[in-house]
Amino acid sequence: MAEHKRVPSRRRKVLRVAACAFVALVVLGGGAAGWAYLKLNGNIKSVDIDSRLGDARPPAATDGSFNILVLGSDSRVGENGDLAGGATGDSARSDTAMVVHISQDHSRASIVSIPRDTLVDRPQCTDSAGKAVPAVKRAMYNSAFESGGAACAVKATEQLTGLRMDHYLQVDFAGFARVVDAIGGATVTTAVAIHDKDSGLDLPAGEHHLDGQQALAFVRTRHGVGDGSDLGRIELQKQMVKSLLQQAGGTGLFSDPVKLWSIGDTMTKSVTTDSALGSVNSLVGLVRELKGIGPDQLTMVTLPVTTAPTDANRVVEQQPQAGNVWAALRADQPVPQVVLSAQPENPAQTAPAESGAATAPAAHPVPKPAPKSTAKASAGR
Repeated sequence: MAEHKRVPSRRRKVLRVAACAFVALVVLGGGAAGWAYLKLNGNIKSVDIDSRLGDARPPAATDGSFNILVLGSDSRVGENGDLAGGATGDSARSDTAMVVHISQDHSRASIVSIPRDTLVDRPQCTDSAGKAVPAVKRAMYNSAFESGGAACAVKATEQLTGLRMDHYLQVDFAGFARVVDAIGGATVTTAVAIHDKDSGLDLPAGEHHLDGQQALAFVRTRHGVGDGSDLGRIELQKQMVKSLLQQAGGTGLFSDPVKLWSIGDTMTKSVTTDSALGSVNSLVGLVRELKGIGPDQLTMVTLPVTTAPTDANRVVEQQPQAGNVWAALRADQPVPQVVLSAQPENPAQTAPAESGAATAPAAHPVPKPAPKSTAKASAGR
């Protein structure tokens, strides 16, 4: 990996200290450290995706770059049902899907959000019980996870992108809320009021510091902002990711061993990984590889899509833009500027038109300052 002779930023220093402290915690022999290592390792749930997919996959990169598929599950099982509301059951869909590409020198990352309603040719795969899941033409992207679990979601994503998904990370409703609370919440700014009875989000315009449950409502809301589509919700999720990175890099967050233990315990309880990441050592190694990437080194885009010709409620990849995005990542190049310039606005940061419509677009929205407020959120659908 290329070496960089530059003065570390405050965030890089904090993450380096965090990684070193975490490594020290888990490798020290005997006593409390040994117990901590076993407990954290025992928290992690993992899936052996490689054995289920075999060799019929895109080749892994050889230049040091790699890709991670990050899924947010909308499972209502257990405590997720209390947070999410709505019908509970055993099935779950990939409510949020992000392909994270890490550059060859691990100095930058590109994240491509895939709308869950994107129609794709879903490949044949095998679910967690070993049952064959048949291929389907023009199925919703998120149905791959619902029908065949993590391995099927990875296979569908690899077929869509032509990229090898080297790693897999999954978090559900309860896990996301716990992680946000563990790092001290997240700050967001809205130019418009958001009221969504389905997600339970109730925010006046302004700046808000959200706890875990409120942050979950924020990334799930659709009907309370913009045109009510999944594309608007993705823009809110992008804002949340950057806010959490800012919060995680805050001074002193990882300097307290008690706080560090709490964060490590919470995070390892909250994720499901591929088997290669299914240990504390592997997760710490991943954190250390990514320590130089902050909000300024992160490019986030939504996959270019257009309304499906056969269904006004579904979308399909917009070509050639979507193909150009995947080609750029395969070549370890930045997302094309033509795609970046055509990205949708964040409906929460778009100033309302004079008519009062909260969904009117603005070329360069500048939110008006507003006093900080405590957001309210209740369990919603």
